[in-house]
Amino acid sequence: MTHNELGEWGEEYATLYLIKQGYTILERNWFYNKAEIDIVCQKEKETLVVVEVKTRNSEFFGDPQTFVTPSKIKNIVKVTDEYVVSNDLDVEVRFDIIAILKNEKQEELTHFEDAFYHF
Repeated sequence: MTHNELGEWGEEYATLYLIKQGYTILERNWFYNKAEIDIVCQKEKETLVVVEVKTRNSEFFGDPQTFVTPSKIKNIVKVTDEYVVSNDLDVEVRFDIIAILKNEKQEELTHFEDAFYHF
């Protein structure tokens, strides 16, 4: 599986997981100015949940969630602001990370709610 295929598989896996947890998926791969939100969803009407999905085939270079860098967070927040404004939403926003480790021996998903805050 190539890097891109693994990423696409991970986003699909995360989407199915979120649906099973009772979330409604509003958008996938929403772009603004070359930056992207992987998944936009809601469980409660007043909270918009923005999910960054990180899929890796090994923990050799660190946990998948450690790849969500401060500059990546800044981009996610910028795109999310645009999403909220362009859809005229009056909601709280929560940022989650779903970290997936997938290889021949394991398939592990960890959901970090409120993984980081916007400022």
